[in-house]
Amino acid sequence: MIETHDLTKYFDDFHAVESASLSVSAGQVLALLGPNGAGKTTTVRMLTSILKPTSGSATVAGYDVVRDPDGVRANVGVLTENHGLYLRSSGEEYLGFFAELYGIPRERRRNRIIELLERFGMAEAARRRIGEYSKGMRQKLALIRAMLHDPPVLLLDEPTSAMDPQSAKLVRDAIADLRTDRRAIIICTHNLPEAETLADTIAIIRKGRIIAKGNPDALKDQLLGPAMMELRLAIPFNGVADKLTGLITVAERGENWLRYTAPNPADLNPRLLNRLAEAKIPVLTLSEVPRSIEAVYLRAVEEDER
Repeated sequence: MIETHDLTKYFDDFHAVESASLSVSAGQVLALLGPNGAGKTTTVRMLTSILKPTSGSATVAGYDVVRDPDGVRANVGVLTENHGLYLRSSGEEYLGFFAELYGIPRERRRNRIIELLERFGMAEAARRRIGEYSKGMRQKLALIRAMLHDPPVLLLDEPTSAMDPQSAKLVRDAIADLRTDRRAIIICTHNLPEAETLADTIAIIRKGRIIAKGNPDALKDQLLGPAMMELRLAIPFNGVADKLTGLITVAERGENWLRYTAPNPADLNPRLLNRLAEAKIPVLTLSEVPRSIEAVYLRAVEEDER
């Protein structure tokens, strides 16, 4: 649904985006992570045919962003950082205006608008002026606008910013549902836990370049090393460690717990538990030590700086 090959954009001598290659299939979510000025917005503007690439290529829903900008814009929904909402109109009037622009047949417009307003908990505010909406309500209205024409591609810039926890969860659930509707979605976000929850693929962009890309688990293994497991017993470890010799290498330990690296947990952990069971040693828990996307992000930036 979204393909870019060496996508590049220069503004005079400033390299805003350089050789960015991305691929997002139908039913997938890609999270584009990076600080302000990293090139996220410029990338999205090229994918919506607002900016012409300096070099490289990109297609969205099968349409080339340079040769067929009308086809691109008809098949993409965009949530931008600055929404451009018309504050004097009601939410219902505003959405009706955009539904007409998108060419949605008159007989379908109202049902589509009501469906989306109800989905995002906005039905009761439909006839209120947008100027009376909270920041979170305006964010949801802008997201509804992006989804009105049921596009196969969504490009969302900070979709849950300024939202209370309940509204943010509602939007995250909606994005997860949209993925199952066979859409391709790119999310630009600073919310790293949200990116890990929603995304199939994470791409970290810095100074216009993609410095790391892959699914969250693969990035953790690549940048942070193998998984670290923590074993906790119902008894002290005195004498128990000897029974695990040759099976694991202990990285840390306490009175009744230890940690070890597991390059292949699916193979190693069952053998470890079997050995402890044979020795009648009671196990409280065996779990992976959490490795965050924040740690992945910081390590990728650190390695890029080097």
